[in-house]
Amino acid sequence: MLRAKYRYNPATCKYEPWYLKGKILWHRILFFISLSLLIAFAGFGWFTQNIGSIDEILLAKKNEKLKKEWHILHKRLAIDEERLSVFVDKDDNNYRVVLDSSPLPPDVRQAGIGGSTKMDLTEIETYPLLLNHYQKLDKLKRQIDIEVQSYDELKTLADDKIEMWASRPAIQPISNKQLDRLHMTYGTRLHPIFHVFMDHKGLDFAASKGTPIYATGDGKIATAHFSGSYGNVIYLDHGFDYETRYAHLSQFNVTPGQQVKRGQVIGYVGSTGNSVSAHLHYEVLFKGQHVNPINFFQRDLSNKEYEKLIEIGSRQFHALD
Repeated sequence: MLRAKYRYNPATCKYEPWYLKGKILWHRILFFISLSLLIAFAGFGWFTQNIGSIDEILLAKKNEKLKKEWHILHKRLAIDEERLSVFVDKDDNNYRVVLDSSPLPPDVRQAGIGGSTKMDLTEIETYPLLLNHYQKLDKLKRQIDIEVQSYDELKTLADDKIEMWASRPAIQPISNKQLDRLHMTYGTRLHPIFHVFMDHKGLDFAASKGTPIYATGDGKIATAHFSGSYGNVIYLDHGFDYETRYAHLSQFNVTPGQQVKRGQVIGYVGSTGNSVSAHLHYEVLFKGQHVNPINFFQRDLSNKEYEKLIEIGSRQFHALD
């Protein structure tokens, strides 16, 4: 509702209501609208020139957020590269040394160098910094894939080594802390029965009849039978080219084909076959060749006990078989 205005009417000597109407009203309305539009356009022009459009403001905020996220990703990329270098160092200089394996060749390690094979980077080729980071990311991914494969290989190697270490003869076949009762006449000696010099390819452990005899490593019983010279004898196949033999037993505690673990009782000391008293004749073979068993006992003995064992082994004892 239009606000009423009052004018003095000389005819009536009164102030009477007066309303704007006709052309004057429309002229004023058009003037007001025109002035408002002019002010609005001027303000919008100043705003866009000095502050920017709404779209530009929103885009600027979005770009700022993306920059922060990019900086975070850049830092994480640097951290991941450093972590990968630690894994690579442990792989080449620790794990592979322990597992007696050669480090991966440098050309394999650097397989991540070169163009991307999976990411389409054509859209960012005009942005060198962005392109460089994408290429680093692609390289890092492929190097990580190589390292994962390397650690899978290390696990396989470790499993094989653990099996080999468990199978390798590494303890005394008889638990005997009195080392001066061991007869270690390995090599040529005068046979106590035939009185001629003959090769003696094992060590003789003097012990009472019935003393338990232990498997010196994991393996499979190849044979457990009576031999004219060895008496009751066990051949234990450890795999990995190792074999041990236990002779002159009084009794077997295993059967051919049986799987045994290191430290498991496989028989008992006796004096069967060509033997002059109760003892265990123990042999170790590697790739079909006899080796001195004394070289396999250090795991079962302290350094002092091992040194004493070596000292005893250098003495001359009367052979028992």
